[in-house]
Amino acid sequence: MKKFVFSIAVVLAIASFAFAQNTNSSTTKVRPRTTNTNATPSPTPKQASSPKPAATATPAKKTTAAAPGSEGVLAAFNKILDGIRHANVDDVTTPYWNSKQLILFNNNGTVTRGWEQMRKNRESSYPDMKDVKLEVRDVHVTMLGRDGALVSCLWTQSLTFKGVPETATGRMTLVFKRLGTEWKAIHLHTSNDRPDPSRVPSSEQVSTPSPTNKP
Repeated sequence: MKKFVFSIAVVLAIASFAFAQNTNSSTTKVRPRTTNTNATPSPTPKQASSPKPAATATPAKKTTAAAPGSEGVLAAFNKILDGIRHANVDDVTTPYWNSKQLILFNNNGTVTRGWEQMRKNRESSYPDMKDVKLEVRDVHVTMLGRDGALVSCLWTQSLTFKGVPETATGRMTLVFKRLGTEWKAIHLHTSNDRPDPSRVPSSEQVSTPSPTNKP
């Protein structure tokens, strides 16, 4: 009887072992599918159709901003121009350096030295100026470091002086310097762009080509 019970126990043990082996084998066969499931998934339709960020797709806009600091230079330059157009002594003289070292090379060939003398000249002539029209073109601003700037342009001016109309054209260069938080003109050089030929040295005369004779 004991042998019979022992034999049944052995048979059950073997059967349990075989069942465990089959279960482990089944799990091993399924594992590759689990590995495939964890592989990098293909993008979903939403991911595939997502557009690129707008900042990347939008081309950079062209900028026309001048060099840093030139805005203040142009503001001072334009104030001088507006002062001339309105024959306003204060608006013209304020943007200039209030110093005895200020030097202006004038359109008539004279030299003005010092801010006080410049103001006196304006005060004496502006009351007789009427209907002033001033146009500037080819304005160029060159920054000379952080505290310096150069402005050049061509100009055309018409006005009535003591009841007599007159028109002139010329070239102008202004040197600006940053003084504290303001830009001031420290030098002006303006000249006629059509000088009197009799005053131009022969070495600087521009020869005019002879007209071509047509048959």
